[in-house]
Amino acid sequence: MKIRLALAVGTLATLPSLTGCLSHTRTVPKTRVADVIMSTSVESMAQQINTRYNSLDTFNASVEISATTGGGLQGKETQSLNFAGYILMRKPEFLRVLLLVPVVRTQALDMVSDGSNFKLLIPPRHRAIVGSNKLTTTSKNGLENLRPDVIFDSMFIQGPEKDQIMSMTTDIRVIESGKKKKDLIEEPAYAVQILARPEGTTVRTLRVIHINSIDLLPYQQDIYDADGKVITKAYYSNYHYYGPNSTIPFPSNIIIERPRDHYSLTVNITKLTLNAHMDDDQFELKIPEGINVETLK
Repeated sequence: MKIRLALAVGTLATLPSLTGCLSHTRTVPKTRVADVIMSTSVESMAQQINTRYNSLDTFNASVEISATTGGGLQGKETQSLNFAGYILMRKPEFLRVLLLVPVVRTQALDMVSDGSNFKLLIPPRHRAIVGSNKLTTTSKNGLENLRPDVIFDSMFIQGPEKDQIMSMTTDIRVIESGKKKKDLIEEPAYAVQILARPEGTTVRTLRVIHINSIDLLPYQQDIYDADGKVITKAYYSNYHYYGPNSTIPFPSNIIIERPRDHYSLTVNITKLTLNAHMDDDQFELKIPEGINVETLK
């Protein structure tokens, strides 16, 4: 026993010298800890998320939107021009997206939804589409799988509903800072999981909201399908207070990625009015006569 102990002690004693001979040191980017870090609890985080969402009754934004299709599997990416337009929302689930053709500013696309069904008009192609917000038959063209719920759920982050539960974990993320983005800042980040009620011994993840610890605002949201696969990734940046009396910040840049459909949308908000009155006719779309209407299932 004494011999074994002596051998163990001797081996440990040689490690410092071996490390110097057998190791290699390389230079890595230097990070620093964030100057201000805010701590919170899962209960406080749930309240903050719900407060931000509940403070929005209507949403009227002037936007610029571009789409990128393709990716690694295709070996190429195609990016569209920037389309100016408008996004309107009225709770509980009314949504309208109107895009304009660059330069001439005629209608390029007009889509309305009541939360269950949608209408889509594409005047340049003399095409109209109606259908359910719930996608049942997928298309090889990823953009044709776009439904209003993708935009609504990505842009307006909700907390847990009555039949859902919430948990929270903490991790570390490294972000770039400074004008030339040469400074690397290391900060804790919160991951808020929105879960379905347990069925037996299993529980299903519905969404994960990633929140930074500097101002406790979301910077990413992952949305999952029933099989636990990520169907939407949304990224949020450049928060602003819109309006002189606004107390709730809203991101001016939102990127919506659909990895399984191989496309992404970039939404830049140039002007935003919150909680102004909206009439029903702002969410009505009349399809002109002579345009063939397709029904999607």
